[in-house]
Amino acid sequence: MHSVYQHWDPLRVCLVGRSYSPQFYSFIANAKVRTVMERIAAETEEDYQKLISLLHSFGVDVIRPHLTDNYKDYMQNGRILPPPMCPRDWTIMLGDKFYFKSQFQNSGILDRFNPNYVSELDKSMWKDLFLYADKNDINIINDINVINPPKDNWLLNFLNSAVTTRIGKDLYFGTNSGWWTQGKFEVNKRNDALDVMQKHIQEQFPDYRCHVIDTDGHADGTFCPVVPGLIVSLCDITNYHETFPDWEVIYLEGEGWDKVKPFIEVKKKNRGKWWVPGEELNDEFTDFVESWLGHWVGYVEESVFDVNMLVINENNVACSGTNHKVFEAFKQRSITPHLVNFRHRYFWDGGLHCVTSDISREGTLKDYFPERSL
Repeated sequence: MHSVYQHWDPLRVCLVGRSYSPQFYSFIANAKVRTVMERIAAETEEDYQKLISLLHSFGVDVIRPHLTDNYKDYMQNGRILPPPMCPRDWTIMLGDKFYFKSQFQNSGILDRFNPNYVSELDKSMWKDLFLYADKNDINIINDINVINPPKDNWLLNFLNSAVTTRIGKDLYFGTNSGWWTQGKFEVNKRNDALDVMQKHIQEQFPDYRCHVIDTDGHADGTFCPVVPGLIVSLCDITNYHETFPDWEVIYLEGEGWDKVKPFIEVKKKNRGKWWVPGEELNDEFTDFVESWLGHWVGYVEESVFDVNMLVINENNVACSGTNHKVFEAFKQRSITPHLVNFRHRYFWDGGLHCVTSDISREGTLKDYFPERSL
């Protein structure tokens, strides 16, 4: 039986993403941009391989997507589809149920938007995943609407393990700022929207206790409950004392995305140009990719600690940077940090947690807060 109930149980089977190869970018006419993208691609795969080697050393089976080197294989509506780097963003093993949705459904790139739809491209990219599921009796649920969202398809936006934290009988859901600004709920206030969300989420998962934490984005980029009793967080989320009573919270304000805000602002201006052939001739885009290697990647390697960590088991955690405060707390709990410096995580929008997705961990469902009613 394959299942995940707590994300610190021993990891046994894990998806690991993949970026396009250096050869993929041979179509780029601008030599400056092509050289940068080739180097980023090569170094990204090098870092993937470091992570994979670490996982193998703990006996973890790794499943990866397949990609070709021909950009035309991934053209949709004049754009190149982003590579399947972050499987966590569209997958989750919740208990013994595995949910999978197309990476491209919400991108506006595919012609059809259908929650039942698994494209031939999905099947090709993730053929090893589907083969593994068939051999191991894992029921892949494509139709996330089976859990009957109350309005539109808003549940599709967050039923993944990037925003869902699984801690036994308690599920914690991070928020996305767009949910209450796009007419999904007939409410006027943010707190009202959160209350409505929590009510409906609880209705969809009656066997769990469901909590909404106002992270305003992916939960795994904001906080990480590392092991029972310890949370590492980038900001002071006001209801930790309610959702995780008596747990130690180590705050690292100013770390992570906050440290690279100037780069992120430039990146927003270029979003969409990455995957449009010909846009790489644009001077603004050229400056963007050159500045990444010229300044930002070195700064990120040396100075930025990311809470986007992958817990392998209760005594071993993969992280992409060092932090004395965090590592001292680890030492007190006999946790060994394993440094896997995913150098281009802010270029690609994905840390070590994002680029993986756990589909099997040892362990059974536990209740860490038995004083709570179900």
